[in-house]
Amino acid sequence: MEPKYKRVILKISGEALAGEKKFGLSEEMLNMVALQIKKLTDANVQVAVVVGGGNFWRGRTSKSMDRATADYMGMLATCINALALQDAFEALDIPTRVQTAIEMKEIAEPYIRRRAISHLTKNIVVIFAAGTGNPFFSTDTAAALRAAEIEADAILLAKKVDAVYDDDPSLNPNAKPYEKLTHKELLNKGLGVMDSTAASLCMDNNIPIHVFSLSEPDNVIKAVFGEKFGTLIVD
Repeated sequence: MEPKYKRVILKISGEALAGEKKFGLSEEMLNMVALQIKKLTDANVQVAVVVGGGNFWRGRTSKSMDRATADYMGMLATCINALALQDAFEALDIPTRVQTAIEMKEIAEPYIRRRAISHLTKNIVVIFAAGTGNPFFSTDTAAALRAAEIEADAILLAKKVDAVYDDDPSLNPNAKPYEKLTHKELLNKGLGVMDSTAASLCMDNNIPIHVFSLSEPDNVIKAVFGEKFGTLIVD
């Protein structure tokens, strides 16, 4: 069976990496992600990862702190997660590079589009950290931006929830999942799985988004091979 996508952005929320602990990092989750990435690289799928930082810091919940400062702190949180993922990947002999949108040359490469693409063509996994490098933009927007820049075939949106719902499933037990949506429907319905800036960028660049839960083993592999589960957002 051939993979549906040859080059993907895997967007992992920080909360998903925390697992059941809800804060910090779960070694079990890191290892589960690494095992799936290993299978994909063995199948010659080019993988880039964008990681969030909500398992350490969620600046938007702070009412007193300057928003830009809070966002920069969040960018640093994503770097912690990126280094943890790199370590988990390299433990399985997966060649990996971390590229950050904020320069920190002692621990990672700066983000350079052509270098990132060069790594990917050599089957090296690239982890994009520090979001876009700018406050007021989410890591979802970073995923959409990097996907457009590296010409990814799709964004795999791995979250704690298993699909896009018509309401918050943690608050409404009767919330219903969507199997398929268009980017415009995602925007018009105000569904909170991804912010509007990121969704608009994906719509403008015709980038499919597959939303699913990270907690189920092999979901990342299933998504790359085109299995139907979770929610697919495509025009």
